[in-house]
Amino acid sequence: MTTSEMIKQRGLALGADAVGIGNIERWKGAPLQMDPRQIMPECKSMIGMVFRVMRGSLRGVEEGTFFSNYSSMGYGGITYLFMPMVVMNLCRMIEDDGYEAVPMGHQSDWRGIDNEGAVRPGYSVPVAPGRAAPDVMLHLRIGAYLCGLGEIGYSKMFLSPQFGPRCRVGLILTDLELEPDPIYSGPPLCNRCKACTVHCPGQAISREKTVKVELEGKTIEWGELDCKACDIAFRGGKVVDEPDKKGFYTEAMYGKKITASQYSPFVKKPSNLYNTGQAVCGGRGCVRACMVSMEKRKVLGNKFKKEFRRDPLWTVDWSQPENSRVAAAGEHISQVSLSNTSAGNLVKVAAEGEKNGALPRIKEAD
Repeated sequence: MTTSEMIKQRGLALGADAVGIGNIERWKGAPLQMDPRQIMPECKSMIGMVFRVMRGSLRGVEEGTFFSNYSSMGYGGITYLFMPMVVMNLCRMIEDDGYEAVPMGHQSDWRGIDNEGAVRPGYSVPVAPGRAAPDVMLHLRIGAYLCGLGEIGYSKMFLSPQFGPRCRVGLILTDLELEPDPIYSGPPLCNRCKACTVHCPGQAISREKTVKVELEGKTIEWGELDCKACDIAFRGGKVVDEPDKKGFYTEAMYGKKITASQYSPFVKKPSNLYNTGQAVCGGRGCVRACMVSMEKRKVLGNKFKKEFRRDPLWTVDWSQPENSRVAAAGEHISQVSLSNTSAGNLVKVAAEGEKNGALPRIKEAD
């Protein structure tokens, strides 16, 4: 018979950084479209796993020189490569014992609700009365909390006692009944310093308005999130304020033209990595500012010889003449993708950059 201890040992051996278990009763009251019992009616247990984002994957964004590593290795590589292998192999152990297991990582783009929980109009219908419309979306951070793996911080990011916000979450639903772990009750991880709200490039996390949910008899609260503002800033963009100005950083978003923000050194948003990896902001508020705060308070288990933040934060001044010239040269170049980064095109782009001025200069933030 597979036990909770066997599950944890196997999960860690496969590559998870932490493993916790919750029983299905903890999901009582979950909205229909976010209820794991809609996926597996006979579900008895949920297994949660934490996968660390390497602190080094944030280094290049912090320096303003190497952005793709966080999106590829820290985001897409874990979400779409490493985590699925660990989750699926742990499911094999459970199914070899005669129980069913549903492997889950990052939520599918097929989900039937948007980031704010609203049903997507004109998308899908329930196949029978009482069932959710496909696809059900489980809240991964709530899942990790209910498996006893940590807290949900003011930023709404999941905080583990080992890595703070520097982690991704995988889940398994199973009809195998396992001994659950207690809800995390260790030293508080989030002290409501709200550094996340100050440093968020989109000012997407409210300092005053909050959201409260009841989870396993406890009231959990986080700052209200403006998902649209987050979506734009996450990619390194900002809304064009002047009606006569163009927005060619990326396609229009939410009916608004988008230009490069001071938190992006790119004239146009680079292509996605692993489908959705496009974190140009590098979690400036919700990940990096939070991590810096937690490391200074010495509340994290994963410790380092040196502090993460060694220099003042950078921003890009796009009004500088040399930066404006680079932006003007890039206006008519198509979005960066595999199709236009051939050797010939790279030479052409390099020649344009040499002719029109240096790469964008970076200045210290105020």
